[in-house]
Amino acid sequence: MENHKNVTEFIFTGLWENRQIELLFFLLFLLCYLAVLMGNSVILITITCSHLIEQPMYYFLCHLSLMDLCFTSTVIPRLIRDLAATRKNISYSECMTQLFTAHLLAGVEIFILVSMALDRYVAIVKPLHYMVIMSRKRCDMLIVTAWVVGFWHSIALLLMMLSLPFCGPNHINHYFCDVKPLLKLVCKDIHVVNILSIVNSGVVVVAIFIVLLASYILILYSLRTRSSAGLLKALSTCSSHIMEVVVFFGPCIYTYALPAGSENNDKEISVFYTVIAPILNPLIYTLRNSEMKSAMHKVWSWLSNSELK
Repeated sequence: MENHKNVTEFIFTGLWENRQIELLFFLLFLLCYLAVLMGNSVILITITCSHLIEQPMYYFLCHLSLMDLCFTSTVIPRLIRDLAATRKNISYSECMTQLFTAHLLAGVEIFILVSMALDRYVAIVKPLHYMVIMSRKRCDMLIVTAWVVGFWHSIALLLMMLSLPFCGPNHINHYFCDVKPLLKLVCKDIHVVNILSIVNSGVVVVAIFIVLLASYILILYSLRTRSSAGLLKALSTCSSHIMEVVVFFGPCIYTYALPAGSENNDKEISVFYTVIAPILNPLIYTLRNSEMKSAMHKVWSWLSNSELK
């Protein structure tokens, strides 16, 4: 902790410097956060209280919704508070905690998306072996692996940031503590650190995105001999996941694949994976999913009848 020298707190510049715009977006982001809480809580309750929890796809979706809830709660409540505040400050310790927690949860979410892609690949390409390959034990192992990988990713970033000196200025050009805006405040040469952060975040995100794209290309290739009805059904099960992957990974690649010194719209683009993706998740996986809609109707009818009794 001594390496941060005279910097004991950071001050966010926020998304906008116009006070009227900030007050307007205070209400907007508050509504967005409530939508994230409500939508993902509905998915969690629906899946855990129904037979869907026994299916690997919905088991992973349940964990994805939990990650969306936790990740958004790491970033958005402070953003909402700062939009209403005149001074957007955060202590050094709180900043490092937010950095670690956000990257831990985001890392876990990324590998849950990989697990969901694996699930769809096995279900479509190897349907006869699906229940054997995607057993509950293997699904549990994939979730544990996601947490282990997410932890090592975030702890590596945290240890790297703790070793760097912050001498001032202390204004972070962002609305939460992230690697690139923090590196711009370091009072030493960050050439090597830049490369390490790009490898840790950017290269990994790009590599995983390529793997996910390859898995869906293989799925589409395997469907070439299917009937039109079978093709439409398979595409329907994959389309929601593809939408989630594009919305989440696109902004992440833009944000983390470039070095810290480059001038871009990181803080504006990051809204896509901190706010928009967690809002779209419940919509993507429920509006076009007849199983989810049927389970939601049964669960909420049961809950309503239980309350009446």
